[in-house]
Amino acid sequence: MDREKAFEALKLRVESQDIILHSLAVEAIMRALARHLHEDVELWGITGLVHDIDLERVNGDMETHGMLGGDILETLDFDQTIAYAVRAHNPANSIARRRRLDKALYCASPMAKLIMACVESSPEKSIDSVDTKKVMSCYDDPHFATDIKRDRIASCSELDLSVEDFAEISLKALKETL
Repeated sequence: MDREKAFEALKLRVESQDIILHSLAVEAIMRALARHLHEDVELWGITGLVHDIDLERVNGDMETHGMLGGDILETLDFDQTIAYAVRAHNPANSIARRRRLDKALYCASPMAKLIMACVESSPEKSIDSVDTKKVMSCYDDPHFATDIKRDRIASCSELDLSVEDFAEISLKALKETL
């Protein structure tokens, strides 16, 4: 599956521009992580792009989110590795995150949400107004964006990254892409 076909598959199943923007942000972070970790940039990027392909179909049922996504991706002949990572990124599915890809997706999605929340909280509402120090300040503030799972972000340690290094890599990726 190439990137354009993956993006078309996503757009056919997701109408919300917020979900599409989030998917693009996670794709950018996954690509940057793949480069940093010397992994397959295309595979990782596509995984980030399609990780929420089922979000509108599950109608808020987080018990099925990811499982349905994996099923959709298998039906569309995506790589099995991508389908597995999509299933494993939702902790409600209780699927072991075995590969680095699985672990990266698990922490990249909430990091994308954190950075975008930092952007929204800045007076300029611009990604260029956010730096790593701001992201870390938001991450450390338990009252900021309380819905963002900081434990999932902190799991970047399974990739031998500190939260600060992960934030820096992610923010740079989003500044180059968005």
